[in-house]
Formats: sequence, structure tokens, C-alpha cells
Amino acid sequence: MKFLDKEIQKKIEDWLSPSFDERTRQEVQDLIDSNEETELTDSFYKDLEFGTGGLRGIMGVGSNRMNKYMIGKATQGLSNYLKKQFPDQEIKVAVSYDSRNNSQAFGQLVANVFAANGIKVHLFTSLRPTPMLSFAIRHFGCQSGVMLTASHNPKEYNGYKAYWNDGCQLTAPHDKNVIEEVNAIRSVDDIKFDGNTQNIIPVGEEIDQIYIDANKKLSIHPEAVLAQKDLKIVFSPIHGTGITIVPKMLAAWGFENVSVVSEQATPDGNFPTVIYPNPEEEDAMALAKKKGEEIDADLVLATDPDADRVGIAVKNNQGQFQLLNGNQIGSLLIYYVLSAKSDLKQLGSNPYIVKTIVTTNLEADIAEHFGVPCYETLTGFKYIGELMTKLGDSANYLAGGEESYGYLVGDLVRDKDAPNACAFLAEMTAYFKSKGKTVYEVLMDIYKEFGCYQEKLISLTKKGKAGAEEIQAMMSGLRANLPTSLGGVQVKEIRDYQLSQTTDMRTGEKTAISLPKSDVLQFITVDGDVISARPSGTEPKIKFYCSVKEDLKDAADYADVQKALEEKVDRMMKDIIGE
Repeated sequence: MKFLDKEIQKKIEDWLSPSFDERTRQEVQDLIDSNEETELTDSFYKDLEFGTGGLRGIMGVGSNRMNKYMIGKATQGLSNYLKKQFPDQEIKVAVSYDSRNNSQAFGQLVANVFAANGIKVHLFTSLRPTPMLSFAIRHFGCQSGVMLTASHNPKEYNGYKAYWNDGCQLTAPHDKNVIEEVNAIRSVDDIKFDGNTQNIIPVGEEIDQIYIDANKKLSIHPEAVLAQKDLKIVFSPIHGTGITIVPKMLAAWGFENVSVVSEQATPDGNFPTVIYPNPEEEDAMALAKKKGEEIDADLVLATDPDADRVGIAVKNNQGQFQLLNGNQIGSLLIYYVLSAKSDLKQLGSNPYIVKTIVTTNLEADIAEHFGVPCYETLTGFKYIGELMTKLGDSANYLAGGEESYGYLVGDLVRDKDAPNACAFLAEMTAYFKSKGKTVYEVLMDIYKEFGCYQEKLISLTKKGKAGAEEIQAMMSGLRANLPTSLGGVQVKEIRDYQLSQTTDMRTGEKTAISLPKSDVLQFITVDGDVISARPSGTEPKIKFYCSVKEDLKDAADYADVQKALEEKVDRMMKDIIGE
């Protein structure tokens, strides 16, 4: 281990001390004995930090891994911060977990640390979706909460999402302040692991009905659901928490013909039927699509392990099941909510929707058509939740979401909510079916009215310390060599969210960006195309987004227009990535 950095060596020595349990020390020693220098470096070269989705990493020993000590340290730091923020108050938190390996044990560990610090803990007695944790924080009047999940990441990962009293994930200044408190803990001996069980209050199935009833009140067209109660719906929880609530939600809404994909119905942290438990992936949706074909379904739904994201498949004009991307799903939801509420004159006072800066501008076009403001935030639903809290009762949040399959209709929670979205997607399908239209036909109508958008996301995985450095080098390279054209189209404007400025490439004029600083570059062409480059805040990836647009006069032309747009996207992506 003589080639390891001195700081890394010191951390390894600390983890071999008696402060750590025997099993942990043995695992570290095994890595040393096996001369696993790369693994040791990646495990110890830094401490896990809160990103756009909280604490997330591969499970294992080390300061850069998800384990009892890093989770305990995070919880102790959060406990210390809560005590400073709410002095002389009874502090309450909610804790829940998903179906991942170790999630339940980690959840109990978190509850024990909170309890040992004199904090009351509303601990879910069994796995539940992330949005229900956000709901529980608001329902129980908690100051904070923690969800143990790594969302749609591979099975090796787990994570820790920390929330504030509004039910939103930690945002500034609390996120940075909690990190400071966590970093101030110099020894695992400072972590109070042994909880006072009297401070732990179990949360059972009774919360399900409260959450479902609150959502049911948001229904816009219950009469359409009643008319289409036999709508054929296929649902897959992809071995995750969705099974605990989505079928109940759909039944409460009034849907009587829901088929669950049996092969993926049982919660299982090994996700045995998929490579990635992500409804964005064709592989993850394959069994659900197959079931849809077997029963000639009207709608196919699938949620990720913590049920905050949802993917769908619908029949196209050739009768084949087609996956819709996150931008298409979000645009359909926005269109349904705004058109339905507009028809019923239920838009309310000061309505608005929200999307992130990498989400399709189609949603903004739809909102403008209905006279509803569309706000933009940085990537990460916590920024949408933060805006909702900031605007509060002064404005009426209707719907919002991200291109990464996360949506929320109504303001019951401050996070993306797949059970809520599933219910509205089903209601939307029922409503349009009662009008003689399929979801796919409605999407074509939207494209004809607002323009045909085509988006593509390319994610490059760069693991470990070397990968993180490579990602930074890629962003630095882009900034040092700003492209003047992409795919043969002139770049009109460059938005650098790190520098908080927009540059007009024709005049050189610079204007300020009001959003918080973030390592994101956006290139806007003279055609209105948007190309974005952004390191992920939750995964070892750098992501490149591209969105282009063309007029669509007839649905029969869609395949040709889509092909031309795909070719344009590919040319632009080749220029930006260099591959």
C-alpha cells in the first residue's frame, strides 16, 4: 500500500482501530491483504457528500461507501444541526426505506441514532415509497426526515435522502450546513448508535389510507374514471416499494382492471429480472410491455424501487406498445392537467407549473397556451420543492416534473411522486378514451399544435476517483473550447450556470442567471435547439441532453419528421461529446 496517498493511508489506519467493529476491520484488512489499491483508493479518497439527491454510494467499507458508520455519521451530524435549529423544542423526524439490500437495517440504524439524541422518530414499520416519507413529514409535523434508498441505481448502491420540515430534500443553506456538522464529527466515537426505543413511534398501514384519500381529492375527472373503470392497466413495481401503494391507489381512484406483473411484484434488492431497476430502460419495462401485449392493455405503468419515478408504454398508431420518454410523459401530464382545469375553470388564482432547465420546452409552450406561468429550476426535484415552499400560498402549484421520469400533480408532497403520477396517468388515459382518443393520438395532437420535439440523453459512466477527475476535465475542456456551432447549426447563446451568466455569441453581451450556481453548460442554437452538459449529482456520470424541434403538420408524417430530428440530434451529440 506504499503507493497510496498519505491521507488515504491515514483514513485506512483509522478504520482499522478498535472504534470500528471487528467485521469492518476485517473487511478493510482483506482489501489490504489482497493488494486492492484501486478499491482502497475509491473507498477512502473522500467522504460521501450530499448531492442533488442526498447521500448515495456503493455499499461497503470506507468513507466513500454506504455503511453503518457513514450513515451513522450523517445522522449524528443532522441530529446536531436539528438541535441547533430548533432549540428548546421537541424535535420529530420521519424515517422510511425501500426494498434495497440493507435498507431496512439502515433505516433502523438511522432511527436509533436519532432516538439516542433525544429526537422522536416516526419509523415506518415496512418499506414505503419516497413520496410517502415526504408526505409523512408534513402530516406528523416533523422538522426533518430520512429515506433510505438509491432510487433507480444498480443493486450495489444504497442511499440516504435527507429532508427538511417542508417535506423537501435539503436545500441551501441547510444542505451545506448539515455537511459542515457531519464533517465536524472527527471520530465514530462521537456517534450515538444506541437508541432510546421509547423515542421510536411505529408508522403502520394506517398512513396509506390517509395518503390515498388526500390524493383522491385531487382527481379532476372522476366521472371519466367511472365510465372507464374497466380500463386495462398493467403495473410493475420492478421489485420495489410501488407494490405497497400503487395498486391501492388505482383501486381507490376507481380502476377495477389492474394487472400486476407477477415476476416483478415481490420486493427484492437484487432486482433479479432486470439489469437496472429503472423504468427509463427498455430492459426494465420488457416484462410489463409483454403483459400489456398479452391483455391488450390501454396503459402500461412501471415504477422504480422507491416509487418516485414512473415509466409508461402505450399503443402507437400501428397497435404496437411504445415506451414514452420522460419529456413526453411530463408534457402529456401537463397538457391534461392544464386543459382539464381550464375547461372546468379550475385553474385557480396565480396557477403555475415547474420544470427543470434540462426538461423539454414543450411544457413551457403548453403552459403559455393556457396562460399559466412556467418556472424553471436547476436539475433535481428538491429545487422544484424549494420553489413550491418559497411561493407557498401566494401561488397555486398545479403540476411539474423532470425529464428523468419524476412528476408531481398537486402539492401534497415536495418530491416527485410516482403513485400520484400513476393515478393521474390512468385518469388521463380514461378521460381521453372517453373522448375517443388514445394517449398516443393525444401526443400527436400536441406535437401538431406546439411542434414536434425530439430529445436524447447520453450518460457516460466514469467510476471512482479517476472517473470524477475525468468528468471535471471534460467540463473544463468544454469551457475552454466553447463550440460556435453544433451539428452544423450556429450556437446563438451559451448559459454557464457555474459562472451564473449567459453569453450572446453574436454580440458578446453577458447577462446574469438568477438560479444558484451549478456545474451545467447549455448551448442554444439559432434554431432553438438546446444542448446541455451536466455532471450527475447522484451517480458517477456526466450527462449530455439534446432537444430539437420541427413543425408536424400531420400525424402520418411523424415517422419521417422524427427520423430527421434524430439525425440532427446525433450530429449535435457527436460534436459536443466528440465520439
